[in-house]
Amino acid sequence: MTVLLEVENLSKHYPVKRGLVLARTIGTVRAVDGISFKLDAGETLALVGESGCGKSTTARLVLRLIEPTTGSIRFEGTDITTMTGAPLRRLRRRMQIVFQDPFASLNPRMTVGDILEEPLIVHGIGDRTARRARVNELLGLVGLAPYYAQRYPHEFSGGQRQRIGIARALAVEPALVVCDEPVSALDVSIQAQVINLLKDLQGRLGLSYLFIAHDLAVVKHTADRIAVMYLGKIVEVASKQTLFENPRHPYTRTLLLAIPRPDPRRRGGRQLPGGDVPSPMDPPPGCRFNTRCSFATDKCRVEEPPLREVEAGHMSACHYAETLPPASAFDEAHAPAAAAQERMALYAERRGRIAATAG
Repeated sequence: MTVLLEVENLSKHYPVKRGLVLARTIGTVRAVDGISFKLDAGETLALVGESGCGKSTTARLVLRLIEPTTGSIRFEGTDITTMTGAPLRRLRRRMQIVFQDPFASLNPRMTVGDILEEPLIVHGIGDRTARRARVNELLGLVGLAPYYAQRYPHEFSGGQRQRIGIARALAVEPALVVCDEPVSALDVSIQAQVINLLKDLQGRLGLSYLFIAHDLAVVKHTADRIAVMYLGKIVEVASKQTLFENPRHPYTRTLLLAIPRPDPRRRGGRQLPGGDVPSPMDPPPGCRFNTRCSFATDKCRVEEPPLREVEAGHMSACHYAETLPPASAFDEAHAPAAAAQERMALYAERRGRIAATAG
């Protein structure tokens, strides 16, 4: 496979200042802190994790919408980390984004036709007739009628707006599309339609996706590989099947347990890790998950585990990745359903004793 995007040791740190006139730096927010990954041509790599873990910051770094503190970004074999001016403008044609909120990402004062034509004008693509034809083609690609070009964003539903956002991203024929939680603001039934549309477009146009999400149930139907982020670090990378069947980091297992299960026999709340997420201004020493991990030892609290390959194509940043108990045993020890079933059994037993006494 051809590597389309390669990120190495990428970081983004924000200084925290105090004072209005003579502001002084009192700390640093480590939003992204030394991550590395690759994305092949035609592949979907999902970046998942809790809110605030650095997923969207990573997406904006990759697109050069914000400047990295350290690290390198190589796109199609070229280092784009310090690219500026005309070369950076040309790069924009090859890398586009679909934003999370379809209600805020479209200009309410522009018609849909103008919105889709704007990137073509910016990059000097075609004359007016050719651009209008391209607009109609884009609307057809995302399942909308050509006459929608004369309407304004407020006349559309959320799902239709997101289709327009996807069409805008495809206008300049990119190779990479960053999907920044593109379905999280939509109804569940509409989510499925948009996901199916993205997969269909990928097959037809040969697109590569960097898919940002916090919902693993959505990622399961879209991704080829999954990278799990926690507090600015990537803690596990594996193929979709491997990650769901044999996760090798305790945080990944916790995320999997948090997926809602549509089973009326499973009662009780979702199992979440104990404690609070540490501050990115003051991450804990050693493994960043050690304050919430039930497997943590003294080594985890002192020594930061590197992201290493534990089996072919499967990387984990855990000292004990190879010796963790099987995922099934982890589920049995932590699943809320087990506790709920035990409570129901005790309740039935007590009710039986009360009935026997009354009789």
